[in-house]
Amino acid sequence: MATGQNSARPWLPLTVAVVAGLAVITAAYVIVRPGPGTDRSSCVALEVNSSTEKDQLLGQLAAKYNDSDRRFGERCAQVTVHGLNSGKAMEALAGGWARQQPAIPAPQVWLPTSSLWTGRLRLLDEKNGRPAQTPDLYPSIANSPLVIAMPKEKGELVQQHGPLGWKDVLGLSGDQGWAAFNRPEWGRFTFGKDNPNLSTSGLAATIATYYAAVQRSSDLTEPDLAQPTVTQFVREIEANVSHYSDDSVDLLRDLAEADLGAAGDARTRDMSAIVVQEELVYQYNQGQLSPTPGQKPRVPLVAVHPKEGTFNLDHPYVVLPSADEAQRAAAHDFLLFLQSGPQQRSFAELGFRDHEGRPSDELVAAVRGGPAGNLNYFDPPEPEVVDAILRGWNTLRKKANILFAVDVSGSMTKKIGGQSRLQIATDAAGKAVGLLNSRDQVALWSFSSETSQRPKPHREELRLSPFNEAGFTRKLGGLKADGGTALYTTVRAAHRQLLASYDPDRINAVVVLTDGKNEYPKDSDLARLLKDIALDPKRPVKVFCVAFDLESDFATLDKIAKASAGKAFDARDPATIDEAFVKLVSSF
Repeated sequence: MATGQNSARPWLPLTVAVVAGLAVITAAYVIVRPGPGTDRSSCVALEVNSSTEKDQLLGQLAAKYNDSDRRFGERCAQVTVHGLNSGKAMEALAGGWARQQPAIPAPQVWLPTSSLWTGRLRLLDEKNGRPAQTPDLYPSIANSPLVIAMPKEKGELVQQHGPLGWKDVLGLSGDQGWAAFNRPEWGRFTFGKDNPNLSTSGLAATIATYYAAVQRSSDLTEPDLAQPTVTQFVREIEANVSHYSDDSVDLLRDLAEADLGAAGDARTRDMSAIVVQEELVYQYNQGQLSPTPGQKPRVPLVAVHPKEGTFNLDHPYVVLPSADEAQRAAAHDFLLFLQSGPQQRSFAELGFRDHEGRPSDELVAAVRGGPAGNLNYFDPPEPEVVDAILRGWNTLRKKANILFAVDVSGSMTKKIGGQSRLQIATDAAGKAVGLLNSRDQVALWSFSSETSQRPKPHREELRLSPFNEAGFTRKLGGLKADGGTALYTTVRAAHRQLLASYDPDRINAVVVLTDGKNEYPKDSDLARLLKDIALDPKRPVKVFCVAFDLESDFATLDKIAKASAGKAFDARDPATIDEAFVKLVSSF
């Protein structure tokens, strides 16, 4: 089994690029520009594009570099940093930067989260007959392995049982749960992980379970994936997922908010573990993800490192072919600057291991139990194997029972551009549900208030049944708007409906799409609603809400979602609605 920093083969499948193009956060922005009054016009201009978990820090370090008037030979460099999600940056490099990201200068240096993205770009270049932009292995500026993060008491109990593997921890029976560790009062074992179609860490965590299943750390093959023992191993792990996430940072921010809130918050009881990067455990425990910055959680997390090994996110420093000779020299100097002691300490303050994979003493102490030395790292499989893993995951992932409740009140007829709110919402929902498959079960309700055409505030348009995309989108497109917004009574009724048909082997969720606030006097007691839909750990039915207009009462929708350990998505800006719906559907 390999140790320390991997000389990993580059990879990443087409599926990730396609979905990431729809779903990941695409905001890009300039982090640092030359200071006013400083004449650095003779310096070599170096454009750097960084992944978004470290772009703020890179911007600060670039400012420090520029202010130092550091020299390489007789030249100086003026470094400008932009933040952009790794997947979107890869797509821009593969498809023509100026066309795909016209507001951002094309970079000469690219700093993605992982070499997974450089491998994907190389593969795309090869398929399109272009010279490879990322043909090599690249030095790291920081590292962070994947870990299983658990609340302190649970994590320490697991660690007391000695070295445990992925299945030992994440594959606990949903029925037996914590009874396997002699704590039956803790109930079911569930965990959170990112959707592997959207997240590098989620994909790496999924592949790690396949490696654990075959009990190897390299050379995973497609025939391995088809072995019944392997598919059963992965299925048992996926069966314990609470729900999938588009961003584990959001999961941890929610947990930090719940930790500081009232005792018994549903979110603190919903998940026994989260698969995340080690630096996020550090940031959580240091209070860096708290709604009150710097306030450490009452219940810190412990980082559990599975015995078979894990993946390392290596944050490569990629000098692209677009760099000329002077820019290559500048890029080399900036790399040396980033890898030097003071800058590496800045990375350590965010919980990263250094560019050689070594953790600081503070990191080891903060994550409570992480090993101080090298970890065992899995080698990335070949791209074709990864693609097969994702296809298999779509079959093996935990399935869902989802009841979609769509607001069809009169306000949904208002125009945004040339379309009504209802058209925009149903179009976005129709696109996003393509991520579901026929093994998911889906119901569709419409809701407003009683009208001459609607004797009840909510109406069943499709009963819960195996998902049929054509039939679902056809029903969506035929909805008509009229009446007021009977929000509370609809959420309550939908929640009860799913409780009545609850399936312990599925994610059970209500999805509410609305542009407004409750306008139904017959049911206007929010406190009673929150009590009625409060999470039952034995039969969790979660409520997810999407607010898609400025008139939406997002604060109330957020309370409704949190009461059930669900999530509210803010799509009040029409430009974000497609992205919000894809993130929503990717939770299942």
